[in-house]
Amino acid sequence: MKAILVMTSALAFVAAPFFVPFDGFDPNLYPIPQDQPPVQPAGYAFSIWGVIYLWLVFHGGFGLLRRAEDPNWDATRWPVFISLGVGASWLSVAQVSPVMATILIWVMLVSAVVALFRASGPDRWLLQAPIAVYAGWLTAASFVSVGLLGAGYGVAFGQIGWAWVALGAAIACAAIVQKRLPHAPEYAVPILWALVAVAVANWSNQFAVALFALTGTVGLLSLVLLHRAR
Repeated sequence: MKAILVMTSALAFVAAPFFVPFDGFDPNLYPIPQDQPPVQPAGYAFSIWGVIYLWLVFHGGFGLLRRAEDPNWDATRWPVFISLGVGASWLSVAQVSPVMATILIWVMLVSAVVALFRASGPDRWLLQAPIAVYAGWLTAASFVSVGLLGAGYGVAFGQIGWAWVALGAAIACAAIVQKRLPHAPEYAVPILWALVAVAVANWSNQFAVALFALTGTVGLLSLVLLHRAR
């Protein structure tokens, strides 16, 4: 039954964009409109969702058809189901409420990271890797959402200040998780992708933010390579 729930939630999650087109938060949903916020990656970065969607469907299908009773897979299923189940409704919520969308994406992130910590066994590329890539992108997206929310509601800092805060927190969180999971370098890949895309988006107008994002990229990549060498 849990394998069926994961497969069903994965299909619902992947189907959601066909019913609810989404090109990012509406800048005017915030009290302070968020036009071209420096915390947000360049638009091309979001193409990674195509890889994530496809991999999650393969994950759910293989788990249902070939690993329905496998304890290694079973350990991840409840948190994966929670994350994907919440994610299936996220686009609809994000169109009307950035606050609720931020809360939901953090629920998605926490449950995905829990699943990643539970993932083990020989089926690395169909069990651990898709969860890791999904959790990694959610890490980046969750802190971007916080940065948008803070700047959009005028909490303490402006757009640039919140870009620094959110990026710094994302890099720190990613480093902590990656250090605990040296066997799952796939987790860091989408975060590195997002950081480079932030640098690209800010290169011409917020060079300091771009440089900070690139510094974080080098630091996180060094952590991954160091653990792989060991």
